[in-house]
Amino acid sequence: MKRITIISGKGGTGKSTVTSSLAIMLSKKKKIVAIDCDADAPDLGLCFGIKDKDYQWTPVETGFKAELIEEKCTHCGKCRDICRFGAISWDKEKNQPIIKRLLCEGCGSCKLICPVSAIRLVKVENGRIGYAKSNYGFNIVTGQLKIGESGSGKVVLFIKTKAEEIAHKENIDIMLIDSAAGIGCPVIASINGSDFVIAVTEPTPSALSDLKKGLQVVEHFMIPYGLVINKFDINKEFSKKIEEFARKNNIPLLGKIPYDKEFVNALVNLTPAVVYDKKFEPMFEKIINNLNKLVK
Repeated sequence: MKRITIISGKGGTGKSTVTSSLAIMLSKKKKIVAIDCDADAPDLGLCFGIKDKDYQWTPVETGFKAELIEEKCTHCGKCRDICRFGAISWDKEKNQPIIKRLLCEGCGSCKLICPVSAIRLVKVENGRIGYAKSNYGFNIVTGQLKIGESGSGKVVLFIKTKAEEIAHKENIDIMLIDSAAGIGCPVIASINGSDFVIAVTEPTPSALSDLKKGLQVVEHFMIPYGLVINKFDINKEFSKKIEEFARKNNIPLLGKIPYDKEFVNALVNLTPAVVYDKKFEPMFEKIINNLNKLVK
């Protein structure tokens, strides 16, 4: 089984759009599972027309919150002073700390510094994971961080674990992972353990700058990767700069996708682009052919 992750340093490059069409094309010859690892804003399922009620959801507990044991507190204030997230204020009337749940990151600094063990860390339900069968014959696995909670990177690990269970049960050939944008914890968790990474970018200075940062993360894990330039024809001159960057750094260019309003219409109709309009099939077939040369 191969694990292929799609990343983009910058949001809005069309990463999920590319992922959904690749999933459709790959599923014609391979058994796949598609995975949405953007726990903060999952939307891959929408590209396949899957709604919230279609998933089988399971709550997950991957985060911690600090909790005060009032009878033990000696009112020293060390916990307030150590907190770097502003999560601990002071109740002057009671002369004791107040832990603001929404600001607490569960790092445990306050627990460690408390001289009388008056603070404990309590596990909290901070998200959920789910899976559903798409209308195209393969499963979608996703997850969602609760509003106001932290720990999206850990939720991603639960998402991938569930996907692995499904993959081994159904003898899957390819796990196609749609990561979050950026270079934060969810992206790192998505990339880790991958066999290949597809980086999707667009011809803008900000996209290229963020792409370089994303590729540094991939290189840290020593994972091979290739590049897809989306909407390449909105700025052909800058697309050439990206291609030159790829050539100088020996980055395989898997394919270029033109700007087309039909991609937008496909999203509006909750349908992968290659299903909505068959004219897109050849360009995604080319990407897959180039991918097959690099992923054995």
